[in-house]
Amino acid sequence: MAEAKQSEKRQLINKANSRIVAVTSGASFVVMFCLIGSYTLVGQLTYQNRVISAKKKALTQLNQDITSTKDLVTRYQAFVSGPINVLGGSPSGSGGQDGDNAKIILDALPSKYDFPALVTSLEKIFKDQGVQIESIGGTDDEVAQGSSSSSTPQPVPVPFQFSVSGNYGEIKKVVSALERSIRPMQIQTMQLTGSEKKMTLTVSAQTYYQPEKNLNIRTEVVK
Repeated sequence: MAEAKQSEKRQLINKANSRIVAVTSGASFVVMFCLIGSYTLVGQLTYQNRVISAKKKALTQLNQDITSTKDLVTRYQAFVSGPINVLGGSPSGSGGQDGDNAKIILDALPSKYDFPALVTSLEKIFKDQGVQIESIGGTDDEVAQGSSSSSTPQPVPVPFQFSVSGNYGEIKKVVSALERSIRPMQIQTMQLTGSEKKMTLTVSAQTYYQPEKNLNIRTEVVK
C-alpha cells in the first residue's frame, strides 16, 4: 500500500515537473519572440524616421528651387526685354551690335565647340572693316572636343590665327572690332608689316567656349 502511494506521488511530481518545463519553455519562446519582434519594429521605426527626414529635406530643397526658378524667370524676362541690349544696340535690329541679350550671351560663350562658326564670324568682322583676308587658320578639333557637359563647366580656349591686309586706318579698325567683339578674343601675338598705305596684320589669338552645365539630378537610397 505504501509503495502504491509513493508511486502515485512520483507520477504527480513528474506531471508537475512536465508542466513546469512546458510553461517555462512556452514563456521563454514568448519572451524571445517579443524581443526579436521589438528589435525588428525598432529597426523599422528608425529606418522610417530616416526616410521621413530625407523626404522633408528633399521637399525643403524643392520648395527653395521653385522659388529660385520663379525669381530666375522674372530676372531673365527683365534681362531680354530692355529697349537697349548690353552692347548698346537694338534688340530687334540686325547690325553687328544688335540682338537680344540672351542671344548675345549665347554668341559670346557658345556651349559647343564650333570652329567653322568661328571662322565665319571672323570673316564677317574683317569684311565689315574693309580689309582683305589673307588667311584664317587653326586646328578644327571638333572630334577631340566632342559634346560634353559638367556640373561646374569652365571656359575652354579655342586657338586661331589670321592675316589681313589694308591701309593703316582699316587695320586699326580690325583691332578695335576684335576688342568690341561679342565673343572674347584674347590676342597673344601681333605682327605688323608693310607701309601705312599697304599694311599686313598677322595675329595669333584664342577665343573660348563653355560646355553645357549638367544639373546632375540624382536619386539617393536611404539605408
